[in-house]
Amino acid sequence: MANLDTWVSAARLRTLPLSISGILVGSSIAVAQNEFNSVIFALALATTLGLQILSNFANDYGDFVKGTDNEDRVGPQRALQSGMITRDEMFWGMIVTGIITFFFAVTLIYLAFGTRSLFYGLVFLVLGIGAIAAAVKYTVGDSAYGYRGLGDVFVFVFFGLVAVYGSYFLYTMEWDWRVFLPAATIGFLSAGVLNLNNMRDRAADAKAGKNTLVVKLGEAQAKQYHYFLLLAAFSSMILYSAFSFTGIDDLLYLFAFVPLLFHLKRIMENKNPVLLDPELKKLALGTFLLAVLFGLGQIL
Repeated sequence: MANLDTWVSAARLRTLPLSISGILVGSSIAVAQNEFNSVIFALALATTLGLQILSNFANDYGDFVKGTDNEDRVGPQRALQSGMITRDEMFWGMIVTGIITFFFAVTLIYLAFGTRSLFYGLVFLVLGIGAIAAAVKYTVGDSAYGYRGLGDVFVFVFFGLVAVYGSYFLYTMEWDWRVFLPAATIGFLSAGVLNLNNMRDRAADAKAGKNTLVVKLGEAQAKQYHYFLLLAAFSSMILYSAFSFTGIDDLLYLFAFVPLLFHLKRIMENKNPVLLDPELKKLALGTFLLAVLFGLGQIL
């Protein structure tokens, strides 16, 4: 039976900073508008972390069952592939994580909306169920959307739009089109992390029949797509500042562009898929740094 250290390893802690970046951005905008609630923030973080861990477990399970995680895989071995966790244990790990995450989501929705708005409560409940389903269905099942090149769309929607705008709306219950701009930034950068992962695994995925967007585009076009994602992320955030500027503190996040631009240069020059693996961590942490600096700017 797998021990705690094994489950912690399978949860892939290095992916967690990226998952909470959207919550930090949406919450910081609420802080700037004097709408922050610490309980909602804590529950939003718990829900997001639960979704990310569920996604990691499901990806491990789905790719193992389909035979994608094999000797051709470039990245680090996963828990099922290495034999540290059995298939049945991972299945029940997904079930338990899904139930806990759903509990956090329902509690969050109830505390955010209560009896104030049954409609918005139901909308967010559907979004929560959709997020749980999306976390699982990326690689699990015959209709896994990650095997059809649709992973980028779901990552952009749930890591970007839902995480940022959804968390902002939980505090404020207000519509502000400008918030879609930083939401798009986090969405584009999160899609960039997935794109890097798929660029690293392109040859193995193609051989295993996992038709990611990178497999469909090919190496050269996947690089062009990566440049587009990061430049679109930069542009969206700068546009938000142009529409919402209140002082120089708003531009603190610009410091995070520096490591991200160096990252782009390394991707441009890369010819070895193995060297893309450390870039995954750098892009994820660069996105987290951007979220933190943006949040500080909003608070200050």
